[in-house]
Amino acid sequence: MASIQIKTPSAEYTVTLGSGLLRTLRQRIQRALGGGTLPRVFFITSQEIWAKWSDRATESFDGATVLFVPPGERFKRLPTVERLLEELARAGADRDSVIIAFGGGVIGDMAGFIAAIYMRGIRCVQVPTTLLAQVDSSVGGKTGANLAAGKNLVGSFHHPIAVISDVDVLSTLPKQELRAGLQESVKSGIIRDARLFAYLEKNAKAVLRGDTKALAYVVERSVRVKADVVNQDERESGLRMILNFGHTIGHAIEAATNYKQLLHGEAIGWGMIAAVRLAQARGAIAEKDAQRIVKLAHVYGPLPRFTATAEKLVRLSASDKKNRGGARRFILPTGIGTVEIVKDVTEEELLAACEQMLGEVKRARR
Repeated sequence: MASIQIKTPSAEYTVTLGSGLLRTLRQRIQRALGGGTLPRVFFITSQEIWAKWSDRATESFDGATVLFVPPGERFKRLPTVERLLEELARAGADRDSVIIAFGGGVIGDMAGFIAAIYMRGIRCVQVPTTLLAQVDSSVGGKTGANLAAGKNLVGSFHHPIAVISDVDVLSTLPKQELRAGLQESVKSGIIRDARLFAYLEKNAKAVLRGDTKALAYVVERSVRVKADVVNQDERESGLRMILNFGHTIGHAIEAATNYKQLLHGEAIGWGMIAAVRLAQARGAIAEKDAQRIVKLAHVYGPLPRFTATAEKLVRLSASDKKNRGGARRFILPTGIGTVEIVKDVTEEELLAACEQMLGEVKRARR
């Protein structure tokens, strides 16, 4: 079992990673609350996740209220948030209540956002059940929902009081979801951890077959990357932007395909490739490193084909949250384990990178 500390100016909590953690969920939440009587607990989850794991998650609870969310990015919208808020109120949730976000990234983001705004803020525990959520979205306090204009354009920073990641739940993940989640770990290696990147290269077979030891290593190294960045830059004023490597075009791909053709990690995989092509055009990265990045993104694929135009992707990327004062900001890889934040990417450069990436999409296997 591993414990990783998040220490920011506004919050301090522990990310616990290991096997068999769901059976001790109540005790761990009670410890995070400082002991005493456990207040009212509200799980926000999906029917599918609840059917698989509720017995383990609730066996140490005397009782809990469960609120359900349909699966899928298209439900990460304000109408869903409002419905859940109404259900909380009708069920008697008060300011002492605790929300448990029990699911993947969509559930974690929405449940965290609901905790941030219900009665002006109540406590939340993140219990991620997908690889993507364990390595990335459950850590750092970002919460939110999507608008028609773009992804995560409404939200709040609201840190959980604990993150409890049981790697056992990854055993039931569909292979496609496992592979998509691993793109976020590839990202972590690219931006800040060359050792993790090399591990993913050398141990791809073990990781992809779901080897518990291999996955536990990948999750821990990925979380340590994010924790290190968040501890230095809580609210994305500078350094934390690097965590969005691949996401500018990745989010645009998701929006262009109405969140129906690709999983989030798959879109990020293509977004990373577009960023590599832009870096190559600028001479910012050595050819050998560029080839390693693109190859690894495909190893943890196969990245699916999709239909979009370069013009549409560039237009949709204009609403990216990293942009400031009309300037287009972009995260470019400069090597394995290093990236840079650039502020002068032109529309023409981005268009060319997207066109190159889309050419590769047409040649993809699926």
